[in-house]
Amino acid sequence: MIRTRFIEPTLLAFAFAVVSTTSAVAQTGISPAGVVTPGVEQFLADVPAAVRGKRVGLITNHTGVDANGRSIIDRLFASRDVKLVALFGPEHGIRGTAADGEKISSGVDRATRLPIFSLYGETRTPTRRMLANVDVLVFDMQDVGARPYTYISTMGLAMRAAKAKGIPFVVLDRPNPIGGHIVEGSILDTAFSSFTGMFPIALRHGMTIGELARMFNERFGIGADLIVVPMRGWRRDMWFDETALPWVNPSPNIRRLETAIHYPGTVFIEATNLSEGRGSDRPLEQAGAPWLRAREVADSMNALSLPGVRFEPTRFTPARGTAKYGGVPLAAVRFILTDRETYRPVRTALLFIDLVKRMHPGTFRWQERGAGVDRLAGTDELRTAIQAQRLEALLREWDADAEAFRVARAAFLLY
Repeated sequence: MIRTRFIEPTLLAFAFAVVSTTSAVAQTGISPAGVVTPGVEQFLADVPAAVRGKRVGLITNHTGVDANGRSIIDRLFASRDVKLVALFGPEHGIRGTAADGEKISSGVDRATRLPIFSLYGETRTPTRRMLANVDVLVFDMQDVGARPYTYISTMGLAMRAAKAKGIPFVVLDRPNPIGGHIVEGSILDTAFSSFTGMFPIALRHGMTIGELARMFNERFGIGADLIVVPMRGWRRDMWFDETALPWVNPSPNIRRLETAIHYPGTVFIEATNLSEGRGSDRPLEQAGAPWLRAREVADSMNALSLPGVRFEPTRFTPARGTAKYGGVPLAAVRFILTDRETYRPVRTALLFIDLVKRMHPGTFRWQERGAGVDRLAGTDELRTAIQAQRLEALLREWDADAEAFRVARAAFLLY
């Protein structure tokens, strides 16, 4: 039987020390406007009975911090209510410094001397050996709000491992940094499921990590003993800079909120022979190549009058050692956000790629012979639609799919 438990915030104690801007929460139990307390705070204030006194394996990284920016590793290690016995690290590692796709080795945490088991190396699923001394798995990481991101795949695989062992899986909820009110893009076809995108959810799903866990568990049949510890004070229309929480780069190339807003669309540039800006000062906010007619592309994109964004021709030189064009000066186009409420990054970036392909038919290429874009889109329909010059028709179909997903997700929303 599937068990999903939601810890009601009203039942939690709020007598804990947080930053001065959230002191009203501790005193009244009500978050002032614009102040959010993440699940880690609620969890530590009143550890659930299923976890209290148990040996905890913690799946986290540098983004797992409290409202003061203090690591959950340190908080749990110091807690008298649980016994932290193991750490599990995702892509980019526990400290978030490893490059995209770089394999991570297991090791030992210098501060706590606890074992760190890599979930982005020889295995991506916690093994029976890794869980031998673990009574409960706790997950606390900051997601970016887009399906093509490996942290939510790590969560799904770890939930399956917890189910297989028969131990609880606890998710400490965090904000969707790009809001919970906008849904956009394709629904993944499970024939194209991968670690980049594992479950049939919308490309920009508008859900929190806790809400996704509930959907994975119930709709997609994981069936773990799931406990979701919610935030307090978060609203669906909130962007991360409205939460009063400290920004921590979720991964090395997402360095500010604006990048995260672009990411659900500009991630597709990775699947082309355009540089997506890695190795520059604006990764995932610009695209360039030695052969790009940047001024013409920028003017043509601006002529589309897409909402919430404009385009500027620019130049950048990716750092040497960067996967694409390292050390080569590139003509480029920069995406400049003007209105985040009306901006639709998926539609925008795909129209950009389509335009570049049509303007540069002899030089534009898909990476991996198209396998990369199929993984990101969760379907091969995008690549074939661009080839057949019917992208607009496909985007209309995706809009209908996104609306259907908005309805389907309602049963799993917490806020």
